[in-house]
Amino acid sequence: MAKLSAEKRKELRDLAARPDHEIDLTDIPEIQEIPSDAEIGRFYKPKKITVTIRLDADVVAWIKASGEGYQTRINAHLRELMRRQRSASRRKVPGNRS
Repeated sequence: MAKLSAEKRKELRDLAARPDHEIDLTDIPEIQEIPSDAEIGRFYKPKKITVTIRLDADVVAWIKASGEGYQTRINAHLRELMRRQRSASRRKVPGNRS
């Protein structure tokens, strides 16, 4: 890793000390959707919430039978369903050429 010059280190310290509202973000595009090939969890960490949900016993047995991490797998299945539905709804919009 290249060493930073004293000038660059000072510039970075000054930037880090600035309040967020003073930093110009206008040249950064807004994220519209997470790319389908994104590796969820590596850089993107969505906020998790605790919910209570009633599922059929056979569904829970099936997902648990494939090993630990069943809640993570349920989340992944739901995320994939969400992604597909969002993608399908964009294709149905009249005049949408994507």
